[in-house]
Order: sequence, then structure tokens, then C-alpha cells
Amino acid sequence: MLSRIDLRGRTTTPAQLRAAVPRAEMDVDVALHQVRPIVDAVAARGVEAVLEYTEKFDGVRPASVRVPASAISSALSSLDPAVREALEEVITRTRRVHADQRRTDTTTQVVPGGTVTEKWVPVARVGLYAPGGLAMYPSTVVMNVVPAQVAGVESLVVCSPPQAEFGGLPHPAILAAAALLGVDEVWAAGGAQAQALMAYGGVDTDGGELAPVDVVTGPGNIYVAAAKRLLRGLIGIDAEAGPTEIAILADSTADPVHVAADLISQAEHDPLAASVLVTDSVELADAVDVELERQIGATKHVERIRTALGGKQSGVVLVSSVDEGVRVVNAYAAEHLEIQTRDAREVAARIRSAGAIFVGAYSPVSLGDYCAGSNHVLPTGGCARHSSGLSVQTFLRGIHVIDYSEEALREVADKVVVLAGAEDLPAHGQAVTARFSR
Repeated sequence: MLSRIDLRGRTTTPAQLRAAVPRAEMDVDVALHQVRPIVDAVAARGVEAVLEYTEKFDGVRPASVRVPASAISSALSSLDPAVREALEEVITRTRRVHADQRRTDTTTQVVPGGTVTEKWVPVARVGLYAPGGLAMYPSTVVMNVVPAQVAGVESLVVCSPPQAEFGGLPHPAILAAAALLGVDEVWAAGGAQAQALMAYGGVDTDGGELAPVDVVTGPGNIYVAAAKRLLRGLIGIDAEAGPTEIAILADSTADPVHVAADLISQAEHDPLAASVLVTDSVELADAVDVELERQIGATKHVERIRTALGGKQSGVVLVSSVDEGVRVVNAYAAEHLEIQTRDAREVAARIRSAGAIFVGAYSPVSLGDYCAGSNHVLPTGGCARHSSGLSVQTFLRGIHVIDYSEEALREVADKVVVLAGAEDLPAHGQAVTARFSR
């Protein structure tokens, strides 16, 4: 089932490890030429362009972009009680974790009479995207909205593709999740055109304002990622999300039933999803292959899963030891990394590059997708080497507030003048001395 890469007995550099481990290809540059006309059209013609592309790509033309409040409340009242209860638990746990992420202002007295305060200020307005392609994700609404609310963002809009099946509205579960979170502004727009509308704003078909946002977050396909790249600078973005991925670092103590189930769970997302097992046990790898064949037949999305597991982005990496496996997964920098080894906590403590780390047999990625309390909007494509997942910090800006008295400035004035002269910027020094020359 899974292809194998044998690194046992090989001495590899970090660059060689990055090249050796399976990875989905996602060339955003290729999509840019397709997305640029869409972004330009929305910038020029606003909602009319959005509706044209919506009709073309989604097969439906909503009467308006903004979803009526009555549709949002109706979706909540019609929600399956069991689904509502589960979403409420997700919200409770996610709020609990993210409440502890809120930063506090810090004031440093540099010298008597001179302070620098780092002040944390939320962005004013954000756009939160919940995709609606092969699947719909009310849980993603929670993961985006909760940290923005905890950060203190004043205004937010949830944006999700309209569905022909639901009369041009986003999926009812998306609307219901928004309602549970107290969100009353939802736009029926998807893809690149949605990212552009959130960035530029517009006027709806009924004359209502669709206010632009400062930051856009949330996952999406390659066209969403390309639009974010084009719009970065006009707006802040969380990341250019690629196909989802799981890596499992496991030894002979791991249960092949668990490992196979977890690899399948991510493959279920998308034919491009990556499922990678890193192990020092050939016996485990063989047992996982047997389990994959057994379990896949009982799943709903058989073809999607087989395509993902059979793609070059998925596979088994054989290593000589768990220590070598740690090197491999740190080089890979998976979106989701499971540790299923002896002393799993100790091994997990040595991981430096992962979007999220799931420790032991009873912390599967599926738990993090929904009810762990952690955030499931995470860096993909190796970006976990330098980027973090979505958090309260995503929606905060650190602003330095400098407050010096006359005496505190006078005490350091000569140093400013010297450095200004060294950099051939004499007016910088004069801006200081002018305060004491009269």
C-alpha cells in the first residue's frame, strides 16, 4: 500500500532528509496566473465580479453576499442536537486553551524617567474562511473565531462558499457554528474571489456595506493560497495552507491498528493529503500495510483515501533508530505529528518542528481536529520549521510605547548624536539637540 524509503545505515544531512521524505507538491506560483484576474476583477467590480465567479465555480448565484440573520438563526434551530452538543464542547475546550494565550502589556524601565511598554493591540477587523469543497468544516469556524474573540477583535466576518444544495447559502452547519459563537456576519463566497472581497470590501446587492478586513485566516485549496499570496501586504494572512499531512513516529510498541487508522483519517481529507509513517520497525510497517488494506474497505471515501495513500506524498520511512526518526520528523516538519513510541513524552520533548504534536496512543490527530482544545489550523508543507499554528497571537500586534522625560533624553543625547553621525544622518542628532539648544 504505502511506498517505502529506506534510510537505515545512511548518513544524511538536513537538506537530504528534506528531499528524501515524501511531500505533496503544491506550486502556488502555477495558480497565480489563474487567480490574478479574479482578484483584479473583484478589486475593480466588487460584488458583481464575486457573484459571476461564484456562479461559474460553485454553480449557484446567491441573491446577496451577506447571509440573512434569519438564515443563521434558522440553521442553529435546525441543527442536530447531538452535533450542537459536540460543537458546544469544542467551543468550551477551545476557549479554555486560547484564554491562556492572551498576552499582557509589559513596561520596562530602561532608566529613571525612561520607559518602553510593549502594548498588545488586536486588529480591528478579521475575515475567517471556512472552506466547503470535498467537505465542510464547522469545527474550522470554531478554530478561527475563538482566538479572534479572545484576542479582542472588534469585528469579524465568517466567509464560506455558497452551496447550490442549500439555495446559495453556506452549509447549514457552518451557519449554525457561527450562531453558537455569537457571529452575526457571514458571507456566502468562496475561493479566490472570497479572499479578494474580504481584502477590498464592497457593496452588496441590497446596498449594504461589506467592510474590508485587516487579516484573513483559515485553510483552503491552492487557489485560496494563491489569492492570499497576491493580497499579502494589503491584508495580513495566517499562512498559505497546503494539503493536510500527518507524520507518525512509531516503534515496535505502537499498535498497527491505531497507526493505520490515523494514517487513513488524514488521507480522508483530500487525494493530495499526506500520510507518512517513520519507524525503526519493519514488522510494524508490514503490520500497518495489512491493517490499511483491512480498514480502508470499511471507510466511506475509499477512492479518495487510496489515492492519497498511494500518492508520492505518502509513504513509510524506515530508520535505524528512534533517534534517527526524530531527525527525520524534525526535517519534515509535519502539520500533525504523532509520537507512538516507548517514552513518548521524552521523545516528544525533542521535537522542534511540527504544527502540533500528539503524544502517545491516546492522543490521535482526530482529537486535535475537534475536542483537544488545541487549534487545528496549522502550518503545512514544511512551514512548521518557521511558523506557528493559528492562535490568539495571530490577531494581536505588539506596539512599543516610548515615554522618556527631559532628563532621561538629555542623559543619552550625546550617544544618539554620535550614532547619527556614524550613519551619516546628522538631522537625526539635531532632532535631539534642538530640544536643549534654547
